[in-house]
This record gives sequence, structure tokens and C-alpha cells, in this order.
Amino acid sequence: MPLVDTHSHVDVARFDQDRSEVLSRAWEAGLDWMVVVGSGEGPEGARRALALARDNERVFATIGVHPHEAKEWSLEANPEYRDLSEDPKVVGVGEIGLDYHYMHSPREEQQARFREFLALGGELGKPVVVHSREAKDDTVAILREMRNEYPGGVMHCFSGDYDMARSCLDLGLYLSISGVVTFRNAADLREIVEKVPIEKLVIETDCPYLTPAPHRGKRNEPAFVSLVAQKIAELKKLSFEDVARITSLNARRLFGLDPTLEPRITYRIRNSLYVNLTNRCTLACTFCPKFEDFMVKGYFLKIGAKGPDPDVVLAEVDQATAEARPDEVVFCGYGEPTLKLEELKAIALGLKARGHKVRLNTDGLGSLVHGRDITPELEGLVDSVSVSLNAQDAETYARYCPSRYKTEAYPKVKEFIRLARAHIPDVQATAVGLPGVDVEACRRIAEEELGVRFRFRPLDEVG
Repeated sequence: MPLVDTHSHVDVARFDQDRSEVLSRAWEAGLDWMVVVGSGEGPEGARRALALARDNERVFATIGVHPHEAKEWSLEANPEYRDLSEDPKVVGVGEIGLDYHYMHSPREEQQARFREFLALGGELGKPVVVHSREAKDDTVAILREMRNEYPGGVMHCFSGDYDMARSCLDLGLYLSISGVVTFRNAADLREIVEKVPIEKLVIETDCPYLTPAPHRGKRNEPAFVSLVAQKIAELKKLSFEDVARITSLNARRLFGLDPTLEPRITYRIRNSLYVNLTNRCTLACTFCPKFEDFMVKGYFLKIGAKGPDPDVVLAEVDQATAEARPDEVVFCGYGEPTLKLEELKAIALGLKARGHKVRLNTDGLGSLVHGRDITPELEGLVDSVSVSLNAQDAETYARYCPSRYKTEAYPKVKEFIRLARAHIPDVQATAVGLPGVDVEACRRIAEEELGVRFRFRPLDEVG
């Protein structure tokens, strides 16, 4: 079965004399592809990693600023990082994070760079590769704070405790297991591997570092990732083939490289055709399945950072509706459609010209995000809108639907619903069944205070 080394440094000087032989040994050992990490030695290290990826079809890169160098490089002062990260051969942002062991950079600088590059991952729609050493609490706190700013990721060379592992899994992250799992003194890590579902694990070498047994003391290289897979198979009581197959699928899904999971821009459920414009969200709803998976009813909805052009969407709609016309076309994917407001309006104009009924599913925060009332801009383009009310008060809403806007968000959702009535023929408010959500109070707010229809959504129907 093919293997994947999700984190290597084969671009560094220690491989200069025999890099081609190292890569050949990796392919001979069964590796399907590998990721080389462009984080370290500033922009030069990033350029070097990307050059290696461009020269090798089976090598991909990530780009970031290592916490050791946080005081030297920033995204604002070095826009080259963003330019490099946009390359198609770059599949992630990292490694980034916190390292309080050596403290080569002050904590404040490390945390600032961490936040900057988490946000860059969100802008680009690329997963983040997180380094954390002796910084558990701050790492988890920042990841949780910015949960809606990045589209998933992986904890590189995981070395935390089980509580940290659970926190990372709850945040939708994978755990990457390195050769450390073979070390004699790594009992805690082996226990975590036993407990964590294999569907949430990927494997790495971090070469030339952390060489697994029985090669301790030698330079590590990607071919040795098979030894990590063997140890996981032993711990999970699975076959080597099982571990190789599952962790490789996990890696492809993590980095968006699974050819069997073609991202969908349009998708049909029942007799509605849905349009998936973006994976970016205003909110980090605690019940959103996106933080676990991008699958909805058998469709894979993880798309690129820029999202589709209006002409591409309309062409797909024409193709999808050529034989069977849908009852409606719905702007609704794994992201907030109004974050792509201009594209939404252009597509809706084309849909109306084709005679389609158009519905918008939204969090109702578009006006807050754009700094103006956007409901008049939807008049004549949107026939119906479904707005996620989701709570009976601002505090409950902020608990289940956290965002940078905190308790300011909920009144703006209600205001959006109220103003939408003047411009959109059919307005509906919805609420998901969650502990602490008073559904009947939500119904009264919708029907009596806001004057719109109300729909209850059972939790198991979300997604």
C-alpha cells in the first residue's frame, strides 16, 4: 500500500550530496508522495522547498514561519510568503506555532506570527501545519480563538498529552505521528495512538530529525516512514496495509489531494441544486460538521481559497439542469455565501435570467461584515432567504456560534431578518436543536417580533 510522509525537510543542506538517491529510496519503499516543509531560514527556506516541489511531481510543499524565527520575519513585512503560498504546489501553511523550549523568539512575537499565518491559511483555503513544544495551553487557546479563520490542519509531530489530543481533535485537526512513537521512552505517545481514532492520524518523518528505531543515531529520511506505520499497526492491532491505506487517505483529504474526492461547486440534494461559493465562515459554530469533515450527503465541499468564478458556476448550473430542472437553486455550502457578495449577486443575476428560483441560506451577518445594509442589494436577485437565528438571546448565540463579533452578532442577525422583509419575498428564521436553546422562544422571536416564518432544524440534520 502507498505511504505518505506528511512532513519532511529533504530540502535542507544535510541532503545536498544525495537528495536524488534519498527520493529514489522513498519511492522504492512505497511512498506515493511527500510534503517538504518550507519553514525555517526565512523566505530563502520557503523558496527552496517550493523549488524542490516544482521539480518533483510527487513532492508538495508548505510555507510558513517557524516559531524560532518569529522575531525575524512577519507576513506584513515579507509579502513574499503570501505570494509563495499561493502556488498550486503549496498544499498547506506551516510549520507555524509556538515553541517555549528554546525561546529563540519572545512569546509575544511567536503568538503574533502564529495568528498571522493561521489567518493566511483561511485566506488561501489551505490547512495549517502546527508546531507546539512546551506551549500546550497557548497553542490550544489560539487555535480555539481563531477556529473559524483556518480550514483545518494538523498537529505536526504530536507530543502533547491526551487532553491536548482531544482538544485538537475537537478543533478538527489531525494528529501527525513521527518516529518518536518507536522510542523506548515514548509510552505516553503510544497510549495516545492507541486511543485516538486512526481516521484522525497521519504519519511523518520530520527528517533529518527524529530517526525511528532501529536507526536511531542515523540521519532520518522519508523511506523510514514505513517504520512509523509499522509501529502504529502494532499499537492499533491492524495490518500494515490497513495503516498505510487509512493514513494515506487521511493525508490526501487533509491536503486536498484525493483524486477520488472531487470538490463540488454545485451539488443536488432532492430537487434543489446547491451552489458552494466559499469555505470561509463568519462564525465557528460548535455544531458545524465542517470541523470534522467536508462531506455532505456524499459530496466533498472543500474548495480553493478564491472560490469559483461566476461564469464557471453558471456553466455548471446549465449542465446540471439540462435534463432535470430543479425547484430552486440555493446558495449554501460549507461557508457563508455573503462573504462572496459580489460573486453571489453576479451568479444570482444569471440564475434569474435563466428563470430559476433563487434561495440564500445565510448566517445573517453579511451587513455587519460589509459595513452596510446589504439587503437592498439582494432585491430582485433572491426569492427567499433562510437565516440562522439559532438562539433566544445574545449570550446563548455567542456560546454556540462564536465569532470575533461576540455578543454584537446576535442583534445584527435579528436586524438583518427584519430589514430583509422589505426586499426579499420570503424570509425564514431557523434554529438548531441544541442544549440550552429555547426553541419556542426562538419561534416567538421569529414570528411575533420579526414577522417571519420559523423552521426548527434537528441537530442530526445539520450538514
